[in-house]
Amino acid sequence: MTVNEGRIDGPRSVVDEIREAIVRGDFVPNQRLVEADLSEQFAAGRAAVRSALVELANEGLVERVQNRGARVRAISLDEAVEICEVRMVVEGLCAAKAAERISRDEAKQLKAIGKQMRSAVSGGDVLGYSQLNQELHQRIRQISGQRTARDVLERLRAQGVRHQFKLAMHPGRPNVSLPEHLAIINAICAHDAAAAQEAARAHLRSVIAALREVDQARP
Repeated sequence: MTVNEGRIDGPRSVVDEIREAIVRGDFVPNQRLVEADLSEQFAAGRAAVRSALVELANEGLVERVQNRGARVRAISLDEAVEICEVRMVVEGLCAAKAAERISRDEAKQLKAIGKQMRSAVSGGDVLGYSQLNQELHQRIRQISGQRTARDVLERLRAQGVRHQFKLAMHPGRPNVSLPEHLAIINAICAHDAAAAQEAARAHLRSVIAALREVDQARP
């Protein structure tokens, strides 16, 4: 086992497995989560599954209904917007801190991700761009050194992932978000904390506007 930033890396826990299944969309909003089925699916004891569902309920991914067990919690548009508003503040902080701390090698890494994002957009690779988007935000959080902020953002990302996926698939969205991401990269690499913070916040304001637009476009 290795210790990484205060956590012990070992065998994956059942809570990690269920969380990732929810984030991937294997379980849909409002779907019942039956302990016996989860126990079989993830080769875990009923007590471990029950404990995992309690933890995921605390994270906001699962809700426990009296006398009806647990189900995947549906996230409304209003809540998705609230999540983005919190992210706006916290990711702005991370971008500013990353600008203050970034090394030459880390700057090269961010610029390389930016280059890959350009290629993905020009090639119409929407899924590839979405993955690079996540990678960029994660790398900025790592560079920032803000461990508490990273934990908060990981939880928020898990809660809002379905709305983010719908947004990523919205026609023309990558062409809008690409220059926003490049502005964040450029400000961080220039060690301009104020510009990095504002670029991150501007991007999240754009995400909020796009979420509302996508919701209004639903049939």
